[in-house]
Amino acid sequence: MPSTVEIDDSHEKGDVKETPTKPSGMPDPSTRVKTVVGKADVEEDGEDIDETLSERLIGLTEMFPERLRNAVSWLSGGSVRGVKWFYGFSRSAVWIVTSSATILFLPVLFESQRTQMEDEQIQQQRQILLGPSAAMSGASPGLLHGGAMPGMPIQPPR
Repeated sequence: MPSTVEIDDSHEKGDVKETPTKPSGMPDPSTRVKTVVGKADVEEDGEDIDETLSERLIGLTEMFPERLRNAVSWLSGGSVRGVKWFYGFSRSAVWIVTSSATILFLPVLFESQRTQMEDEQIQQQRQILLGPSAAMSGASPGLLHGGAMPGMPIQPPR
């Protein structure tokens, strides 16, 4: 039967006490295993150490040389400053483009819309007065005959 090693604090330093394990090879959950590290005792219950991600990353940075850490810090700071500058610049550029478009192009758009509506009104008036075939033709029938309406005598200019 497999067994685990347990160091008991009640015994003298270095005494080892063996405890039986379950047939599956896993230690009995009621048994706490203590490991001696230097002069401090660390308990291992199978629980995770309460450590945040940032604490772990800070701990990992100590394995790199300080010059590399400073370079990475400078590069990341520069990237953040660059993104902030680009964001501010793009906001200004979008404001300038939209305000210029509003001031310069909207009056032209409104004028072309007004002209188009006037043309539509003229075609509608022609359709009402002369019928659907006259509204489709580009020239007025009266202008072809010297300004007179159909069926009216043509008068010579004075």
